[in-house]
Amino acid sequence: MKTIQELLDEKGRQVWSIGSMRSVYDALALMAEKNIGAVTVVDDERLVGIFSERDFTREVVLQERAAKDTPVRDVMTGRPVCVAPEQTVEGCLALMTEKRVRHLPVVEHDKVVGLVSIGDAVKAVISEQQFTIEQLEQYISG
Repeated sequence: MKTIQELLDEKGRQVWSIGSMRSVYDALALMAEKNIGAVTVVDDERLVGIFSERDFTREVVLQERAAKDTPVRDVMTGRPVCVAPEQTVEGCLALMTEKRVRHLPVVEHDKVVGLVSIGDAVKAVISEQQFTIEQLEQYISG
C-alpha cells in the first residue's frame, strides 16, 4: 500500500497558502492562477484552516457576501482534517469519504508538508491497481 509520503514524492509538495485576514477574492485569484480547488490558511506559519471552492459556494455565494470584502477566516473550514505522511492512500480515501472532504493537509511536526486531493488519491490507487493487474497478467501468461 502506498503512503502519502510516497504520493507526495511523486506529485510534489507544493502547497499554496493564504493568510486568514486576506480576502476571499484574493484566495480565489490564487486558486484560479494555480488551477487548484483549495488553499491552506496559514497564520504565523501555523495551519488555521482550509479554504475550498465548496466553502466559497456555501459561505459566500449562497450567503450573498462580497468576495472582496469578506476575509477568508470568516468562511474557511477551521480545524481541517489532516493526515500524516505515514498514512496510507487508501486510509486517506476512507477518511475523505467519512468526513466528506476533498482535500487533506499533510502535517508533520506541526508544519504543512503537502496537500492531497481526492483526485490525487484516486489516481494513486488506480495506478497501483493497474500495476497489480499487469503483474498478474505477466504471471498468468508465463
